[in-house]
Amino acid sequence: MVVIKQSIDQWEFAFVYIVGHIPPGSDERQRGNIKFSFILFQVYIVGHIPPGSDERQRGNINHKTLNYDDYHNKKYLELVQRYSSVIVGQFFGHLHSDSFRVIYNKRGRPVSWAMLAPAVTPRQTPDGSNNPGLRLYRFNKNTGHILDYTQYYLDLPTANLNSKSEPEWVVEYNFTSYYGISNITPLALHNLADKLTLANDQSTFAKYFRANSVKMYNNPQGNCDANCAHTHYCAITRVDYEEHEQCLKTAASALASSSTAAAENVRRRSDLYILMLTLIAITTYRVR
Repeated sequence: MVVIKQSIDQWEFAFVYIVGHIPPGSDERQRGNIKFSFILFQVYIVGHIPPGSDERQRGNINHKTLNYDDYHNKKYLELVQRYSSVIVGQFFGHLHSDSFRVIYNKRGRPVSWAMLAPAVTPRQTPDGSNNPGLRLYRFNKNTGHILDYTQYYLDLPTANLNSKSEPEWVVEYNFTSYYGISNITPLALHNLADKLTLANDQSTFAKYFRANSVKMYNNPQGNCDANCAHTHYCAITRVDYEEHEQCLKTAASALASSSTAAAENVRRRSDLYILMLTLIAITTYRVR
C-alpha cells in the first residue's frame, strides 16, 4: 500500500511507503520522486485529498485552494502515468461526494483510475449537499484487483425527523450492477464517463448524479443543467488543471454556440410567422 501523507496547512504531500522495506532517502518529501522499482507487488494508493478538481464547484476555480497546487498535481499524475502497471487502484475522500477519476497517459489511453468515496459526515455547500455514506470494496485476494463495491448510506432528512430512533444504514447501490459494467478498469470507467455526456440518453448521468450526492438529490432536473453535467465530466476525465480548464472552456463555447443558434432559430421562426400573418391578411383583404 502507498499512503499519501498530506499537509493540510501547506497543501503539500509526500509518499510514505508501507511495504516490505523503504529505500534509503534523506528527506521524506523527496521520497515522492523515488522510483517504484523496488515494489515487487501491485499496490493501492490511499490518501485523503484527491488530485484534480472538485466536480461540484462551479464558476471561477482557484485550484490552489482546492486539492494540490499545480506543481504537485502534475508530479502526482506523472508518477501514476509512469507506474500505472503496478498501481491497482487509488482511493480518496475529502470532497464528501461519490465520484471517480480516470487518468490517461500521454497518448490519451486510460491507464489508471481513482475512486472518491463519500464521508460519514455530511457536507452542505451552495454547490451541493450529500447524505452520509460508507463503502465496502470487494477485491481478488490473489491479484489485489478491485472487483466491485457496495455503497451504503444514511438518509439524513429522514433520520432527523426520527431523531429518537436508531439511524438506519441501508444499501444504496452496487457499482457494477448500478452502472451496468462488468469490471472496474481504466477503460471501463473511461467508457462510463463518456456515457455521462450523452444528450440522447441522460439515464446514466441521472444515476451518477443521484449517487454523487448520496441520494440527497433524486435527479439532476432543477439541480444540474447541461453545463453542470459537463463540469462533472471534465473533473472526472481531466485531472490535470490546464486540461480541466480547457475542457470547461470548450463546454462554455459549445453552450454559447448552441444558445446563439437557438436564438437565431427563434428569430427565423418569428420572421416566418410574421410573413404568414401578412400573407393571410393580404389574401383576406383581396377576397373582400
